[in-house]
Amino acid sequence: MNAGSKRILIVGGGFVGMYSALGLKGAARAGHAVTVVNPENFMQYQPFLPEVASGTIDARAVVVPLRRVLPHAEVLIGEVEVIDHGARRATVRMPEGRIEELDYDIVVLGAGSRSRVLPVPGLAEYGVGFKTVQEAIYLRNRVLSRLDVAAEADDPERLRSALTFVFVGGGYAGVEALGELEDLARDAIRNYPMLRRERMRWVLVEAAGKILPELGEDLAVYAKRRLRERGIEILLNTRLESAEGAVLRLSDGQEFAADTLVWTAGVKASPLPGRSGFPVDEAGRVRVDRYLRVQGVDGAWAAGDAAAVPDLTIGGLCPPTAQHALRQARRLAANLAATIEGRPLEPFVYRTIGGVCSLGRYKGVANVMGVKLKGFPGWFVHRTYHLLAMPTLMRRVRIALDWTVALAFPRDIAQLGSLEHPREPFERAAEGR
Repeated sequence: MNAGSKRILIVGGGFVGMYSALGLKGAARAGHAVTVVNPENFMQYQPFLPEVASGTIDARAVVVPLRRVLPHAEVLIGEVEVIDHGARRATVRMPEGRIEELDYDIVVLGAGSRSRVLPVPGLAEYGVGFKTVQEAIYLRNRVLSRLDVAAEADDPERLRSALTFVFVGGGYAGVEALGELEDLARDAIRNYPMLRRERMRWVLVEAAGKILPELGEDLAVYAKRRLRERGIEILLNTRLESAEGAVLRLSDGQEFAADTLVWTAGVKASPLPGRSGFPVDEAGRVRVDRYLRVQGVDGAWAAGDAAAVPDLTIGGLCPPTAQHALRQARRLAANLAATIEGRPLEPFVYRTIGGVCSLGRYKGVANVMGVKLKGFPGWFVHRTYHLLAMPTLMRRVRIALDWTVALAFPRDIAQLGSLEHPREPFERAAEGR
């Protein structure tokens, strides 16, 4: 490094991490060192996870290799456990368990969020989240494997449990995951002559009085009606009180067994900033100013789900959405570069263009700049928006090809859950079984 060059550490490789690093290409060319630390070597485009779960899109098409798109940066695969900003040092746990200390001059906090898991008895043992590509693949295999279990079940109670799928949380993630997976199961069950579609039970549990609050009352009502027309139960003002023994107990008094429990009831900020001594709010998000600098801390920046970013258009804080994180990251990178070069900063100002939500194949709702769309137009806008927002041309082409194949051929219903235990066949062979 040249004298006067800065070492920039970016924590996280999601929307904030990747787009911040992309925005610092000029700084890297000027001799500043950019390092990105992330647990995986890819960035995942979360809005497409429901279609990964349903098999409409190949999982590899929604992950972006960080080393390929960030050739100007050093990419380290590991997890930052704590940051000592006074010493300008981060402690990183590498994949093999080795601890490494990284020195830096400037840090960008983009650690994002994780599922907000409430202390519901049995939830940790029987539930699964929906924030990662691994969870999306698992849920696809889970749904298909339950059909296999049901097809071979002699006990009516066992059959009912296998064919009961419960989603907790009526926001974008829960509704889209349920819509896509119910479509998958509806197609797949046609290949099981001993099973009837009516035997499947799909339940959406929401503690509030409505679903999809981000889209407005009329679109939320439409989405609820369309889901109920497909036989999906929507339980509003209802909470999951227990999942012990895979028996779900709800606040409305219902009690039933369910093999599949998907938890999408919100997210919480990564605990890394709080345990590292950065100023955080009551929700654990880093407090930043309008320029995305950590308040009262020199040389620290933050954005995305882990940051409490002021919304200068309507007041309050920016919501934890992909469209906000992407644009925050670009503004953060521009302001960080301006700080290094001694140029004036610009505040982060962004007015949301609206929201889009898929309800399954050919069904959706959208509110784009005040224009409200339902049914096929809403679904089409949802797909188009996210396709254009998907990083890299190669990924966009692969996704478009997957969609084309899905239009021309029947849905693939192969269940590959055995891939989650790759050593099992070898172990059985070694034991002579």
